[in-house]
Amino acid sequence: MNNTSANKTQLAAQLRKTTQYLMPDKLEDVNDGEVYNIYPVTKLADGTIFSGYATLAQYIAQQKTVVIDGYGGVWWGLAKNALKAEIEKKGLSVNFIETSRYLKSAAEIDGLVQPFLGTPTSVWGTKCTLQLQDLFELEQLRSQRPDTSSDINIIIGTGAALAGWDAPLIYIDVPKNEIQFRMRAGTATNLGTPQMLEPAQMYKRFYFVDWVLCNAHKKAILDKIDIVADGQWPDTINWMHKADFAAGLNQMAQSVIRVRPWFEPGAWGGQWMKNRIPGLNKDAVNYAWSFELIVPENGIIFKSGDNVLEVSFDFLMFHNNREVLGKHADKFGDEFPIRFDFLDTYDGGNLSIQCHPHLKYIQDNFGETITQDETYYILDCKPNEATVYLGFQESIDPAEFKEALIGSQKNNAELQITDYVQAHSAKKHDLFLIPNGTIHSAGANNLVLEISATPYIFTFKMYDWLRLDLDGNPRPINIDHAFNNLVFDRKGDKVQQELISNPTVIEQSEGYELIHLPTHAEHFYDVHRIDFDNKVNVSTDGLCHVMMLVEGESVLLEIDNGAKHAFAYAETFVIPAAAKSYTLINLGKNKARVIKAFLKD
Repeated sequence: MNNTSANKTQLAAQLRKTTQYLMPDKLEDVNDGEVYNIYPVTKLADGTIFSGYATLAQYIAQQKTVVIDGYGGVWWGLAKNALKAEIEKKGLSVNFIETSRYLKSAAEIDGLVQPFLGTPTSVWGTKCTLQLQDLFELEQLRSQRPDTSSDINIIIGTGAALAGWDAPLIYIDVPKNEIQFRMRAGTATNLGTPQMLEPAQMYKRFYFVDWVLCNAHKKAILDKIDIVADGQWPDTINWMHKADFAAGLNQMAQSVIRVRPWFEPGAWGGQWMKNRIPGLNKDAVNYAWSFELIVPENGIIFKSGDNVLEVSFDFLMFHNNREVLGKHADKFGDEFPIRFDFLDTYDGGNLSIQCHPHLKYIQDNFGETITQDETYYILDCKPNEATVYLGFQESIDPAEFKEALIGSQKNNAELQITDYVQAHSAKKHDLFLIPNGTIHSAGANNLVLEISATPYIFTFKMYDWLRLDLDGNPRPINIDHAFNNLVFDRKGDKVQQELISNPTVIEQSEGYELIHLPTHAEHFYDVHRIDFDNKVNVSTDGLCHVMMLVEGESVLLEIDNGAKHAFAYAETFVIPAAAKSYTLINLGKNKARVIKAFLKD
């Protein structure tokens, strides 16, 4: 490693707290489909993504006056200083107006957002109904004007577009995983709040307040943006013109989408991903989750030459939700409704015994529009050693169960959970159904592909095996929330009949089977598996298909519009409804099995 690279690595380590590597600002081409790629890209024409603050400063110098807005969590001080240095190299004077100076006081902002944060000890709040402008002294912000004595004028910071300047608008985005890594390192705080809080409380405010306000603001100014920039690096920036960016979104929405996954360790995490996915930091104690397709926190990466630019997935939904969701666009709007993620307990531990909220409960208490209905697809497991906990024993007594849970928590006493909850042996390609209110857990020695509705943080833990988190702190237990939602008649033989999917072949020909893995009546999505030797043609029928190669080496996807992309084992990819039809070609020596999740009509 040369000195420049070493300095970059050291700077990133100071500003971020994570075992996950910072994505390079330049990537060489890789052969898609050979191995799982942690940096998937959509390729654009050469010369459409520009690298470095010097190039951005050159653009700004030509404009004279610009607005630089962006997401909460951007390192605004670093961006300002880098631009100032580059502009002054040109012999030009520059006047910066920082939006942070026109925020209301921290106390006022805390008062405004407090109703959406629940109690200090609560894991959850409620989706904020404020607007970003409510956090500002708006009249003061809008009264700011360019200084005519300066060569260059820049208003910079989250909410800069609210000033109403008639000038080119630059928008700096930053991935949400990077926001969290900055938060943990103390280099990013919540909007208008300089104080560092405990990470779980900061995340709660990001989720229920900051991200809600920033997303609504981003959507509102989308048509006014002239430049889109990626601000995830501490020492450089990549950017592109809005017209090229929009063309890239259109290209993606007509062909195929693969988001950038990200990975997190956890108290119960395993070793499957660490041992099998190239490019991950092997020094991590484990990896519990992969955010394969949890789009509120995923980004999408564009690549031009060697330069890459990542933006959050919401840009695609704001710009192209109809192409992506097809006949379901009116129902779900900007929300992408299906989630894929990995739960890795391979050589790890059991997840907590848990359930998720009913639809009305999540709407009334947390402000979500859809609830956390899940399934567990067993992508891999240790034969004869893997278990899924699902449904109650026939003899379940709710009052007795609640008393046992409270006693366990109070006395830090082990609970024989199978006295109350059924344990099922897990095999590769099993699908366990977890509609809201169902008690469940993934046991050790599984690699679970969780196919779910998109909400992802509303887990009511009842028993966590007396375990501490990776920082040595007790994990939250939510017995009261759980008992407001548990469905106690999902018990006994009914569990096998209703909560374990019974696959049926619905189409068949030589070397091909289309297998239906029925979901529960409460699930608004369904699951097919396509098993084939050579190739298969598929129509979207106006639906979005979320897919993964769950057995085999590699598949080639050919869209009818000519787009082609190869995918390796365990990579998630999305076929937008607007793709209309596509062909999957098996590139491996053995049978390919591809999961397809889609919305029910």
